[in-house]
Amino acid sequence: MNFNSALYTDLYQLAMGQAYFLKGKHETTATFDYFFRKTPFDGGYVLFCGLEEVLDWLEQVSFSETDLEYLKAENFNPEFIEYLKTFKFKGEIQSVSEGEIVFPFSPILSVTGTILECQIIETFVLNSLNFQSLIATKASRIRYIAGEEKSLAEFGLRRAQGYAGIQASRSAFIGGFNYTSNVLAGKTFNIPVSGTMAHAYIQSYDDELTAFRDFAETRPVNCVLLVDTYDTLKSGVPNAITVAKEMEQRGEKLLGIRLDSGDLAYLSKAARKQLDAAGLPEVKIAASNQLDEHVIRSLKEQQAKIDIYGVGTNLVVGKLNGALDGVYKLCSFNNTPRIKISENLKKMNFPGKKQVYRYLNEDGQYIADAITLQTLKAPRIMSHPFEPHKRMPVEGAGVKPLLQDVMRNGKRVHAKKSPDEIAKLAKQNLENLPMEHKRFSNPHVYKVGLSPELEALRYQLKKDKLNG
Repeated sequence: MNFNSALYTDLYQLAMGQAYFLKGKHETTATFDYFFRKTPFDGGYVLFCGLEEVLDWLEQVSFSETDLEYLKAENFNPEFIEYLKTFKFKGEIQSVSEGEIVFPFSPILSVTGTILECQIIETFVLNSLNFQSLIATKASRIRYIAGEEKSLAEFGLRRAQGYAGIQASRSAFIGGFNYTSNVLAGKTFNIPVSGTMAHAYIQSYDDELTAFRDFAETRPVNCVLLVDTYDTLKSGVPNAITVAKEMEQRGEKLLGIRLDSGDLAYLSKAARKQLDAAGLPEVKIAASNQLDEHVIRSLKEQQAKIDIYGVGTNLVVGKLNGALDGVYKLCSFNNTPRIKISENLKKMNFPGKKQVYRYLNEDGQYIADAITLQTLKAPRIMSHPFEPHKRMPVEGAGVKPLLQDVMRNGKRVHAKKSPDEIAKLAKQNLENLPMEHKRFSNPHVYKVGLSPELEALRYQLKKDKLNG
């Protein structure tokens, strides 16, 4: 499968592209904004993720000969197919940095190019950014509740939606996880890998102790033993202690034991007592089994003695929200602001090319974001996006523009960032977000508003369209 194929799109993108081409509009300049309308998980923010993958794809995307043959079989116009032979993305991208904190309705990424190329790339942009931002956000919530002192391992590949498991591992790492069980993701993104053993391995032996001994002998580094196949406290942990002592005699160390069923809080505390009594306080306790941020919070409230949390399904499928509702809307065509009219203000896009300014207090904490037109400076007053009578002054010890040039003429304008670099940036940005926006129950709504000029433009365009 060729993931750099420009066929990685929806049929209607190509159908519209053909119409633009045959009517001579395909080279007209357009600008589209990417944004989302609702924060997932009933949370207060989204951690933006997936930009580097989008830029990689845009630099390489094209139609192969077999792609064009397929379009011919689908009855696309021969002249249009001939035009697509030389298709390359040659547009511009302005974007928030990957690893930044973003909020509803505020432009996160802006694409400027010909209307044809902007339409063809829409589906991939949404596919990549929506999923990866969802998983990175989920991971950051798990990191927040687990605390920095705990280790987090992503174990979700077997439950992920196909190849998205590779993206999920990367996104989880950016969101704050330490390890992945996904070996290909580990190699591809230089993410530390971690893993233990399956119950099947232990069941394949006549006795648990021999299984543990053979595993420790063949994998003495980072050895973790699964202790709940038969009886956790009467068999699993005592046998792990025996093997740990034998490893010590060989100059080796047992890294940990893993609990994968039962009352994790109770079992972890009991296992910790057994390990400590045996003189093994350094042996860590890992836990898995349908964990998420809410279960981990409960375990912490019960003072569970867990050092490593292994999180799989609930992370990589973004449970309970399977998708981020990011959208891609036309805001300028032929250098003229465009708007979609709706009775619901929340369904109307913000017209024109824009910039987003973030205001910070003296401690570098985020205060508010103001959306304005691209050519204007940071406003001193902003209005509520959907309740125009609500206005507030905006000022801070510092202000920074969020949308920066990341691609011109279809090429990057900055060095590619590694997942590790992005993860460190994300960690700092999350620290700059006040705690009231990160709490799980009724998080405080972060203030995002419109400058007077942008609000006036939206009102005027709506009036003009309705008066026709």
